[in-house]
Amino acid sequence: MSKDLKIIYMGTPEFAVPPLKAMAAEGYNVALVLTQPDKARDRGKKVQPTPVKAAALEAGFEVDQPEKVKNNPELIQELKDINPDIIIVAAYGKILPVELLEIPRLGCVNIHASLLPRFRGAAPIQRSIMAGDEKTGVTLMYMEEGLDTGDMIAKAETYIEKKTSDDLHDELSEMGAKLLMEYLPKIASGDIAPEKQDDSLACYSPMIMKEEGHIDFTKSAFSIECLVRGMPMRPGAYCDYNGQQMKIRAAEVSDKNSGAAPGTIINVDAKKIYVACGEGTLEVTNIQMPGKKAVAVADYLKGNKIETGIVLS
Repeated sequence: MSKDLKIIYMGTPEFAVPPLKAMAAEGYNVALVLTQPDKARDRGKKVQPTPVKAAALEAGFEVDQPEKVKNNPELIQELKDINPDIIIVAAYGKILPVELLEIPRLGCVNIHASLLPRFRGAAPIQRSIMAGDEKTGVTLMYMEEGLDTGDMIAKAETYIEKKTSDDLHDELSEMGAKLLMEYLPKIASGDIAPEKQDDSLACYSPMIMKEEGHIDFTKSAFSIECLVRGMPMRPGAYCDYNGQQMKIRAAEVSDKNSGAAPGTIINVDAKKIYVACGEGTLEVTNIQMPGKKAVAVADYLKGNKIETGIVLS
């Protein structure tokens, strides 16, 4: 029976919580949960448990938080002593060494938040939105020494539409949990036909850097709107308005070309700020000014003014 499997689970952030909760709900034998060490989080800088640690303790699972997984013979021996049938990984946050990958008899299985081989790496959710992709999904895959290069077990797809990176994060996390529950019995029984990745179609998704959020209005309104939705809330997508950093939190796209220089505020009405782009017009509907909360443009304009003719940069 698949639920007799001895499982080690490795994960750290919120994305990795639903699969762990799903295994707990289904009564799987999770012998150990590995997650990264607790860190100071948010503005209060208070040390908090990782989301996976909190979920694991609530479920009654044993937790270990090694400082490192590479060059850690004590950890490797601990895992060998447990003798797991399978190791399941979701956004653990560190590259796993070969000696760890070779421990379980059924291998190490990763829940990856993209339709591999597209967007291997650390930030597939954000990159898929920023690239303007029509759809994305999750891939259940075997892990090997390369970065997200292993054979694929199964995929689940979803359309991106106008979802933000936060929206997509939550959706893909739940999809990953569902896919794992569907295929874990098949992995245990060998009733799968893994598919090799086409490396020629692969692309890499590095971590998001703050400077990537700086809006270049010479680009199309479509690509800027994708950037706005794809960037994490911190740092967000931003530009300079009259010497202040304005973060654009939500926007719509118009194909109309005003002929004005890119970045020019060409109009402001009761609900939107209209900005000329290299192609089309960006219709800004939600902004955040320094030291303030993000608000709808309609609410911001009740006590503030946005001037037309100013060029955002």
